[in-house]
Amino acid sequence: MSGQAPRILHCHSTFSAGGKEVRCARLMNGWGRALDHTVISGQPEAMGAAALIEAQVPVHFPQGFPALTGSPTPARLAALAKAMQGFDLVCTYNWGAMDVVMAHRVFSQQYGLPPLVHHEDGFNEDEALRLKPARNLYRRIALAGATKVIVPSTGLERIAREIWHQPRAKVERIVNGIDTAAFGGPPKPAALPIAKPAGQHWVGTLAGLRAVKNLPLLVEAMAMLPEGWHLVIVGEGPERETIMAAAAQHGIASRVHLPGAVNDPASVIGLFDIFALSSRSEQFPLSVVEAMAAGLPVAAPDVGDIAAMVAADNRAHITAPGDAQALGTALALLAADPAVRARIGAANQARARAEYDFAAMLARYHAAYAGAMGRDF
Repeated sequence: MSGQAPRILHCHSTFSAGGKEVRCARLMNGWGRALDHTVISGQPEAMGAAALIEAQVPVHFPQGFPALTGSPTPARLAALAKAMQGFDLVCTYNWGAMDVVMAHRVFSQQYGLPPLVHHEDGFNEDEALRLKPARNLYRRIALAGATKVIVPSTGLERIAREIWHQPRAKVERIVNGIDTAAFGGPPKPAALPIAKPAGQHWVGTLAGLRAVKNLPLLVEAMAMLPEGWHLVIVGEGPERETIMAAAAQHGIASRVHLPGAVNDPASVIGLFDIFALSSRSEQFPLSVVEAMAAGLPVAAPDVGDIAAMVAADNRAHITAPGDAQALGTALALLAADPAVRARIGAANQARARAEYDFAAMLARYHAAYAGAMGRDF
């Protein structure tokens, strides 16, 4: 095995092009041919992030892997454990892969399984406001067998230590990083199927169209802005009709655009004048880092680490969660003053370049994975 690239099994709750999946693809690209990857999605139809993996990266998407979700019977957990054999490292992501973590915990010694690193990036709609006690117990038991738990935010770090009772030495916080220089370049208008006319301004967001993103609230907040401002939501998901119904309800259907997902956010984010989020739950959202690197001001609810992420000048535009009026006011203040937008955007860009560059994140993940495997790559 010493002359071969280590084999990494990635078990994702979904491999749609959301924050954790985009990060995973970018890490794969950063390591090139040094690792050999196998990717499993708990939702086999949700594989959008596969398009982000560069051609030279050895990556496999096998069919017939045991389902990641279902009743955690001994037979099903044993099947998951057997499927982990032959790899050098298992990487699991979020609640949707927790049965894999439990299978590893129960059968690791019996089947001689490789080390496991769990990545926790946040929670779905059903745990956005309150974690479920039964799941917390399950996580606590399953994660006892993990070599490391990686989280991007201080909130998740606290949860892993205090609620899931993971040892301090096992939990590692690695903030999300991006190629900040790429996001500072000019946008490519042709990357979107809609055009931005001269004189029009865009509030934009990059988000999966999922309930936890609370995008109808962003539509409601957007209704407070004048006619020349439009809302552009770049992403895909099951909430498309709900979002457009909210736009019609608030009388701004002609100013709300859902152009779909894009493979390269850096090519479009510079078309926005303001970046906005409305999520019920976030941790350390990659999209906020991308917006900062593009030199944009951010209006968003105070969830996860967002208030700590943005530059000090931007923090007045981080609002109470779930408050459409407050979010709309923050957007309106930014919309009314291009000089303020420029000043805050410049401060955000400087902070992103100093704190959230991809190279630092890549080095931290390299050290974590190499340490777990007991070998470099």
